[in-house]
Amino acid sequence: MISVGIIGGSGYTGKYIVKFCNEHPNVSEFYIYANNSAGQSIHNVFPDLVGEVENQTIKSVTTLDLSHDVYFFALPHGESFKYAPMLLKANKKVIDLGADFRLDNADSFKKTYGLVHTSPEYLNSKIYGLAEIAENYNQTNLIANPGCYPTAALLSSIPIVKYLGENIQSISTVSYSGLSGAGKKASTDLLFTENYNSVKAYNVGSHRHEVEIEQELKKYNSKVEYSLTTHLLPVFSGIYSTTIIHTDKAFQQDDVDELFSKSYNEKSFIRLRQTPPELKWVIGTNYCDLNVTCAKNKIIVTAAIDNLIKGASGQAMQNMNKLYGWDESLGIKSNKEQLTNA
Repeated sequence: MISVGIIGGSGYTGKYIVKFCNEHPNVSEFYIYANNSAGQSIHNVFPDLVGEVENQTIKSVTTLDLSHDVYFFALPHGESFKYAPMLLKANKKVIDLGADFRLDNADSFKKTYGLVHTSPEYLNSKIYGLAEIAENYNQTNLIANPGCYPTAALLSSIPIVKYLGENIQSISTVSYSGLSGAGKKASTDLLFTENYNSVKAYNVGSHRHEVEIEQELKKYNSKVEYSLTTHLLPVFSGIYSTTIIHTDKAFQQDDVDELFSKSYNEKSFIRLRQTPPELKWVIGTNYCDLNVTCAKNKIIVTAAIDNLIKGASGQAMQNMNKLYGWDESLGIKSNKEQLTNA
């Protein structure tokens, strides 16, 4: 049995980590740490958890100590590397849901996020925790949980880049996110009333997650050129992406289907669909639904995930399970009905 610390546990993703830990058979206790919510009760911050999760007082991040086995960080970029090194030096396991350790070098981090990385020595020793792809969990205590857009885009692209890389001319993803992807921050642009009956692109040509996605794709083929265009949807949660891979020749549908089957046949949270998925199929779950369509010299992959679960907390829980060598679904699948009704 393990003890868990959840730093930033009063946000959307932190709430799901709380739910998963509460259901996990190998978690004996968990405590929540926050800044603005410190001193409040968990039932006050999340009234819907009354009767589901035992109440506790949220602790201040300033009181964070070494009393836990695993620490989840659900903080804005630039915050996790203030605390993670202390824990890692004490041989604690750290799973960061933020961006602080996703990129592989400090220069790239500074260019992308405008901050000097204070712990660059960990950037190459971490695991980039795309759970269906990542390996060698016994070699590190630091997991960088992928972003929500990258999770959908990379699961769509990696089987093609891995096996057909020399035939690829370009890859582009058009992706749509629910409003919760920006977190709880107050902003007029993110109000549901401002987005209702509308869809809009944002950060065109400059989205930070494009750097993260291209970094991981280049590990399979250094010549890959990639672009990401993101949009806001007037829904609470979900990511829907369409990735188009242009190739130098046409591929047969059966052959490409076989590549995806070979990549994901044994994966608990990947569902290969015969038709393009619908967002409502995955909301409240940790599934990534994928459909692959070959059309002339293009391979088109549509993907749907819940950005708060598969794109954040659910995948983080998968990563914890993999760190300990447990079944990846522990604490996750048992929550499906509860999450759907949340």
